[in-house]
Amino acid sequence: MIIINYKDRRPIYEQVVERFKELIIKGALEPNSQLPSVRSLAMDLSINPNTIQRAYAELERQGFIYSVKGKGSFTAANDLLSQQKRNEILRGLEQVAMEARSIGISEEDLISKIKQTYKGEPADD
Repeated sequence: MIIINYKDRRPIYEQVVERFKELIIKGALEPNSQLPSVRSLAMDLSINPNTIQRAYAELERQGFIYSVKGKGSFTAANDLLSQQKRNEILRGLEQVAMEARSIGISEEDLISKIKQTYKGEPADD
């Protein structure tokens, strides 16, 4: 479920946060499903429980999970989260399109590259 890449420059808690966000947005973790306890996940990953606690706190701050006193942490409903991620991606695409236009990349080239990338085709640069 969660794999830590020790060659990644990001802190471990950020890697845990990103992986849980992916699992929640993709629907691999159903809404309202219970997450592993801090201790058990820390043991499974062989990392400090404080790291997991920090990741869970960040996920809760971002609205991906919620805590129930005495019960643990649970995934939040992901419809709103999916919409937020979709909007974030589209805003990023808008920025890329404006930057591409400003340096003279044609609309056709940009659209072609997006389609190629979306289909998973190899780059032809």
